Amino acid sequence: MSEKDHPQAHDHRHDHSQQAAKEKFLERLKEQGFKLTGKRQMIVDILLGEDRYISAKELLERMQEVFPRLSFDTVYRNLRLLQEEGIIEESTFGDGGSKYRITCGTHDHHHHHYICTVCGKTELVEGCPMDLLGITAPRGFQIESHRFEIFGQCEDCH
Repeated sequence: MSEKDHPQAHDHRHDHSQQAAKEKFLERLKEQGFKLTGKRQMIVDILLGEDRYISAKELLERMQEVFPRLSFDTVYRNLRLLQEEGIIEESTFGDGGSKYRITCGTHDHHHHHYICTVCGKTELVEGCPMDLLGITAPRGFQIESHRFEIFGQCEDCH
C-alpha cells in the first residue's frame, strides 16, 4: 500500500486542546439557548476524551458513576439535542445499534472515515468518493451534505 493509499490516524481535536474544544462546543449550546447541564457537559467530556464512536449504553454506564439514577431516556434526549445542534454525530453499526462521537463538522475540509466496528476508532479516508467516482446530482437537485463511512476492524482489533 502506498503512502497515499494508507489511512491516516485522525485526531478530531486537531491543534486544539481538549479543554478549548469542550468550551467551543458548550458555547455553541449556550448560543442556541440551551442550559449547560452537568449531564450534557459530561457527554461532551467523554466523547472529546475518547475521540471514537461510543454507544449510548457505554455513555450511560460511565455517567452513572457520577449520576447513579441517570436513565437511558435522559441520555438519549441529550444525545438527540447535541446531534441536532451539530455537536455530535451518530453512525449506525452493523448490529443496527447507534454510536456517537464529537462531530468533525468544525473542520475546514470535507472528509470521510474508516470506522472500526470493535473499538469505534476512526481514520481519515483520503479524498471524497463522490469526487473520485465523478458522481453528480440530478438536474435541479441541490446536495446539502453526504456521508461516506467504511466499516471494518482497525489494526489493533484485527
